[in-house]
Amino acid sequence: MNDYITPDREHSALLIIDVQRDFTLMGATAEIPGTLQAVQYIQHLVQVYREHGYPIIHIIRLYHADGSNVDLCRRRAIENGKQIVIPGSDGAELMDELKPSPAIRLDSSLLLSGHLQQIGTMEWIMYKPRWGAFYNTLLEKHLHDLGVNTVVVCGCNFPNCPRTTIYEESERDSRIILAKKLHHLPMIQDYKNYKIEMSRR
Repeated sequence: MNDYITPDREHSALLIIDVQRDFTLMGATAEIPGTLQAVQYIQHLVQVYREHGYPIIHIIRLYHADGSNVDLCRRRAIENGKQIVIPGSDGAELMDELKPSPAIRLDSSLLLSGHLQQIGTMEWIMYKPRWGAFYNTLLEKHLHDLGVNTVVVCGCNFPNCPRTTIYEESERDSRIILAKKLHHLPMIQDYKNYKIEMSRR
C-alpha cells in the first residue's frame, strides 16, 4: 500500500453530494436516474459514520427562482420557470433516509450566506454554488479544522459534482475513497487510471 494515499479512517469525513429530492425521486423535476437506488447504500454508510462519530457533510445546491445564482447551463431553464431545488421548497430538501431526523429542514438563508448548518454532533449541511464542493465555500477550512485527511465521496450525478469535487480534493492532497455503489455511476471506468481508492461496499 502507498502510505500517501492509503485511507485513514480515523481522520476521514463522508461527503454526500446533492442527494436532494428534486434530483433523486422518480419523476422529480430534475431526476438523475439511478440516484434513488443508491440511497440505501448511502444510508448504510451514514449510519456507520454516525455510530463512530466521524464527520458527515451533506453538500447541496439551491437555485434562486430568478436564476441569479444558477450555472449558465441551467440558468435559462430556471429563468423560464423550471423549479429545481428552490430555497424553501420540498424538492430542495435532503432525502429523509439520510437525515438524523425527518423533521430537519434546510435553513436556506443560513446556507446561502455561506455558513454550514449543523444538524448533528458531527453532521452538517453545506451549500455549494457550482459543481465542485470547494468552489467559493468553507469546506476546505472546515475539513482542516476537523483534522480530516481522508474523504469518502458519494452522491448524485457522478460525472458532474462528485467528480469535480474529487479533482478539487486531489489538488489539496487528500486521500480519497470513491464508494462505487453509492453513486449514479456512468464513466466509472475512468477512475481505474487515477490514484483513488475505490471501495467495493
